Amino acid sequence: MHNTEIMVGLLAAVVILGVFAQWIRISYPILLVIGGLILSFQPWAPKYDLEPEVVLFAILPPLLYAAAFNTHWPAFRQQIRSITLLAVGLVMFTTILVAVVCHEWIGLPWPLGFLLGAIVSPPDAVAATSITQRVRVPKIVVTILEGESLVNDATALVAYRVALVAVGSGTFMWFESSLDFIKVAVLGVAIGLAGAWVMEQVHRLLNRTGLGDAKITITLTLLTPYFVYLPAEQFHVSGVLAVVSAGLYIGSRCESIFNKELMHEARAVWEMMEFILNGLVFILIGLQLNSILDDLNQHTHSFAKLFSWAAILCAVVILARIVWVIPGAYLPRWMDRKLGKKYEPYPPLASVLVVGWTGMRGVVSLAAALAIPKTIGATNEPFPERGVLLFLTYAVIFVTLVGQGLTLPLLIRWLKVDKLADAEAEVDEAPAPASC
Repeated sequence: MHNTEIMVGLLAAVVILGVFAQWIRISYPILLVIGGLILSFQPWAPKYDLEPEVVLFAILPPLLYAAAFNTHWPAFRQQIRSITLLAVGLVMFTTILVAVVCHEWIGLPWPLGFLLGAIVSPPDAVAATSITQRVRVPKIVVTILEGESLVNDATALVAYRVALVAVGSGTFMWFESSLDFIKVAVLGVAIGLAGAWVMEQVHRLLNRTGLGDAKITITLTLLTPYFVYLPAEQFHVSGVLAVVSAGLYIGSRCESIFNKELMHEARAVWEMMEFILNGLVFILIGLQLNSILDDLNQHTHSFAKLFSWAAILCAVVILARIVWVIPGAYLPRWMDRKLGKKYEPYPPLASVLVVGWTGMRGVVSLAAALAIPKTIGATNEPFPERGVLLFLTYAVIFVTLVGQGLTLPLLIRWLKVDKLADAEAEVDEAPAPASC
């Protein structure tokens, strides 16, 4: 089948599975992954290998930009410490813990352990947002989860680059890696803000001159994430942070840049694009298992051993988040009290546990795994254990996305977090923040 025919067929499958997901009332990414997995084993189904460049350069920028654009900046800024602890601290903690477990229990070399840790450490932005939209949780939980998902990809991808270099050289350069992390983060944010400012001036110029109708303006909003992402990647800095910074900047000024009529039209276009991209991404995740199993044919590990490794890794990834989240929610506030600083009230343990359970992995992890080169450097030696890394990554994505995604609504009802959200809505008499 031609790629165009495959895409049309997959879009049809996305629509059918999306309707079914609405009918049985579960988050559509979960059903799309399951549907794609079942589809991949049908003899008549087309085989489509997901190219990591398609995800990282074509799909990820608009999805991150849309999420950042719709983020309420004052709420994001208020929770910046919690978001940073998760998006940076937890990602690095998970990466290190996975590396230790892979080295001690599975027997992978340290560089491969760190590489796998960087791949599976960031939760997926789309999965977290789509699931929390279907359940009632306090606003602070939504803000923290959405804020974390905007930034954690950048942390993981920087660690991923460092680990890839370590696999080729056999050694870690900790000091140089720390400086590289700071450089790519700061310059990525700078490029994003500069690009967003330029686009803001373009929009204002078109508004003043009357040269920009709705079609042109909406097209410019679609180009904005690529306008900042591609230059950032060309300069080898964080394109993810560039897109997030641009989205937060434009989103916080949208009322002064766009009129209400235009925003209604733009929102319809963006929502349609997000649905199509998200649907294709998650059904393609499911379709990749067959190809990943084909790669495993080159390895001598038994499936029993591989599944035991996958079970260990999934448990480590899930428990690492819970172990990190609970002290991360209470220790900083306790220290603020001890130091006499302005402090926030302690959050309910139920809300903290919900944040700890929303660690669904997704397309960024899969794209990073698929981007692992098949050979190392100029020697052209086969990349060690590449098929194993792909299989273990897929296992973590499937278990966290489907397992945690399906049980999250049950956990919320069992912990009565939905009632906390209802109580919050009743006492919140302040007007809702302005939103585009």
